[in-house]
Amino acid sequence: MRVSYLALALCLGLSVSGCGQTTGSRTLSGGAMGAAGGAAIGAIAGNAGMGAAIGAGAGIIGGYLYDQHKKGNID
Repeated sequence: MRVSYLALALCLGLSVSGCGQTTGSRTLSGGAMGAAGGAAIGAIAGNAGMGAAIGAGAGIIGGYLYDQHKKGNID
């Protein structure tokens, strides 16, 4: 059950990670949205802090990868 919450938090963080125009803004907004989504899911699972940390990490990575894709550096 815990793994499914983790997977959901990671997917949520990655799905909302692409807002902004620069690498910094896309990375930061991805991290913020991932943290918010992760905290909500973590609260349901019983550990909002852990959910926020996981969501933020996923959002930061997703935001950065989205930025690199938009710049044409990765397919």
